[in-house]
Amino acid sequence: MLLLAIDTSGRQGSIALARVEERVKDSDIPEEFEIIEIMPLVGGTFSAQLIPQISTLISSNGYTKEAIGGLAVVSGPGSFTGLRVGLAAVKALGEILAKPIAAVSMLEVIAFASGAQGKIMSALDAGRSEIYAGKYEIPATENAVREEILNLSGLLAEAKGWAVVTPDVTIAEAARDAGLSVITLRPISSADVARIGWAKIRSGDTVTPDQLEANYIRRTDAEILEKKS
Repeated sequence: MLLLAIDTSGRQGSIALARVEERVKDSDIPEEFEIIEIMPLVGGTFSAQLIPQISTLISSNGYTKEAIGGLAVVSGPGSFTGLRVGLAAVKALGEILAKPIAAVSMLEVIAFASGAQGKIMSALDAGRSEIYAGKYEIPATENAVREEILNLSGLLAEAKGWAVVTPDVTIAEAARDAGLSVITLRPISSADVARIGWAKIRSGDTVTPDQLEANYIRRTDAEILEKKS
């Protein structure tokens, strides 16, 4: 089957088309997972680009949207506007195609993209001198221990005894200077999202279009102002 993965959570985004073949039970044929193509999205214009680029990605590889068997999308954390654009597109496709949807946390993607096991703390720049952080124990039945937003000193305190995994060089250097175990990743792409998404779909960890929601972690400015008033 084909899997479409979408990431519009950051300044730059991407979409990926993957071909997956699940291993038949009691068969010696191994499972196949192949990224067919990754298409970049330029930040700031996701709303104008996303649907046309999805159409181009599918058709240029000789398929129609009906060939899509599953959808994976980053549900957060990240840009409020970017996340809404990606989730709206997947909701619409999910309704039209009636296919399973995997909602993927970017912090989860970071943790599993490292290939490390044990106590993993994902870290991602959240702007405003804050950091998105997620604790994962890999492998485990319940992967996510906690996801939250911290300042740098809070991250360094929370990360004692955990391996810090991040694509952000500044965070990596600070954690390394604090004597922590650090794994610095290359930039995350929708290909990584596709791999985590497929694992979720295969295990039945999916949502319906009406259940798909953003995981902002940080409150919106409107919510902050409302609380202050």
